[in-house]
Amino acid sequence: MAEVATSATSEQLLVVVDPVARRSDGESVRIAKDVLGAGAGVKLCLPDGPEEFARALARRGSRRPVVVGDDRALIRAVALLHRHRELAGCALSVVPVGGALSLARSLGVPTGTVAAARAVLDGVERRMDLMVDDSDGVVLGALRIPPLRPSPEAAPDPDDLTGRPWLRTCQYLVRTLVPAGRPSRPAAGPGPGPSRLRVEVDGETLVDLNQPVEAVSVSPAASGVASVEVRPVSVGAEASPLLAEGRTVTVSGAHFRYRADTVVSGPVRTRTWVVREGAWGLTVPAGQ
Repeated sequence: MAEVATSATSEQLLVVVDPVARRSDGESVRIAKDVLGAGAGVKLCLPDGPEEFARALARRGSRRPVVVGDDRALIRAVALLHRHRELAGCALSVVPVGGALSLARSLGVPTGTVAAARAVLDGVERRMDLMVDDSDGVVLGALRIPPLRPSPEAAPDPDDLTGRPWLRTCQYLVRTLVPAGRPSRPAAGPGPGPSRLRVEVDGETLVDLNQPVEAVSVSPAASGVASVEVRPVSVGAEASPLLAEGRTVTVSGAHFRYRADTVVSGPVRTRTWVVREGAWGLTVPAGQ
């Protein structure tokens, strides 16, 4: 992990550049470093993978952490700070760089590099709610059951192959050994079918196992509660969604997968999410 100290103004920043951002858009990373270095004292960290990313955050001292990277990097940073119970006293900043930026945009962060870097220097801290599950996982934006079809934002993190070139080699060999005319992977099947799930909000059952559902979505709402929407399977006329709000949401039933922000998890038989009001702080442009 490379560390470079630059500038010497009053405010001190720890700028952690995600390796995926460096590989995908080095020019935007350079612009972010220039803007930040012109306005604050910067300690620049260039981790090679998730472990070094975590060590850099843990050793930030009194410096304000700034993540240069995509939504996955932002989620990783919040999860690490939550795991060490340091979110309450830490305002996080992000300069979005990469392909998956919809979460940062939805949280009020500019996706333009210069605007985002200036917001880091001149913006204000906004306290935001966080959903925490019973495995200590975090959700910044929203979760969905079943997960949407795979997309670039839900794809596995390329960092998972860091330091494992043999895995890429094996993948290449498998592709070359597939006989001509045979697809290298099974054709995509139909989307997930109806699920039988029990959804409870603050202990009250919103839908039970006897009612098949097409989808369940949960997202933080105002005042420390989650907004829950359950879409029952339509028979004839389209069924109206079931809506509720509460601080605790439990989903149980047959094994199911869920997408929390950009990460697909599971299968699990039950999972509970609790909303923690104002649990983390993010720097956003002033006046938003």
